[in-house]
Amino acid sequence: MNDPRHEKLASLLVRHSIRLSPNQRCLIQATDVPDEMTQALVNAVYDAGGYPVVNIVSEKVQRTIAARAGDESITFLAQTESERMKQMDAYIGITAPRNDREMGDLPPDRRDRYRTRYIGPVHFGIRVPNTRWVVLRYPTEMMAYQAGMSLGAFEEFFYRVTTDVDYSQMEQAMEAAKAHMERAERVHITGPGTDLSFSIAGLPAVPCFGENNIPDGEIFTAPVRDSVDGTITFNTPSNYDGFIYRNVQFTFENGRIVSAAGNDTARINAVLDTDEGARFVGEFALGCNPEILNPMENTLFDEKIAGSFHFTPGNAYDDCDNTNRSAVHWDLVNIQRPEWGGGDITMDDELIRHDGVFVHPAFTGLNPENLG
Repeated sequence: MNDPRHEKLASLLVRHSIRLSPNQRCLIQATDVPDEMTQALVNAVYDAGGYPVVNIVSEKVQRTIAARAGDESITFLAQTESERMKQMDAYIGITAPRNDREMGDLPPDRRDRYRTRYIGPVHFGIRVPNTRWVVLRYPTEMMAYQAGMSLGAFEEFFYRVTTDVDYSQMEQAMEAAKAHMERAERVHITGPGTDLSFSIAGLPAVPCFGENNIPDGEIFTAPVRDSVDGTITFNTPSNYDGFIYRNVQFTFENGRIVSAAGNDTARINAVLDTDEGARFVGEFALGCNPEILNPMENTLFDEKIAGSFHFTPGNAYDDCDNTNRSAVHWDLVNIQRPEWGGGDITMDDELIRHDGVFVHPAFTGLNPENLG
């Protein structure tokens, strides 16, 4: 039985997120997603006059590929997928996570090979800079469990934070914040276990209101690559490559992570040693989705939490390019609302946000009461 929410979500993705035009080609990559949702996406692409190309993917099969692929095999796979990606105008990546630990027990060299030889060239090298793309998760029992909800309650939450948010209002509210961030030069962040400073001088601010991620709600820039100094502690669990990292702490000198610790210090450093760029930061973002308040070990949701920020070791995006290149892009989240320990963010010595609440006039439109 068709769920009308599928059609509403598919229309949002095609009409708002990727803004598909007639005769444009769109790759739909559906990982463990029910056929009804994939069919809704195909129909939405056809309704927009586009040409859908569908790639049905299984996370278990992808794990088998990552576990068994040698250098030549993974290079051939990347070349094949790259040729297809080069032909696309747009990309929709939707995943229904069944077991987010699926990749977690792969040997580090296998994970690194998959990330650097396949994910890096196909997605960071081609998809991100050359297509209009959006990625999202489809609600599953596992996600409901992580959020502490029944499946029915989580589905209601999911469709509320994805399709019921007024992204046009969010876009308008971000205009003043964008202008202020692009005038600013220095950022200082303080909080429990955190005293961090860096420059954002000369780098653009990019508002995110439902184009690349659903759900959405962040505005990001990047630090000048060698400007980050100090210590940062993340109070939100992070699921990366199927492993849950907790209490991650970095110390920076001249932009580089010189010390890293957490619940598995060796594993954290293995991620940061993937390549040279993994120890530098490619993104700094302020989260502001009014409907997302608590972490659920899912980055696409957690990085949008109202009152949070994220700081990202690894690859910079082309639309805010601080020149850092890496096969890693690890969004780590810190929530600054009082119940999470509080904290301040200043720009050029002006207080921007205190204990998760924007206080500067250029940003107050992004507080939950103004986006509801």
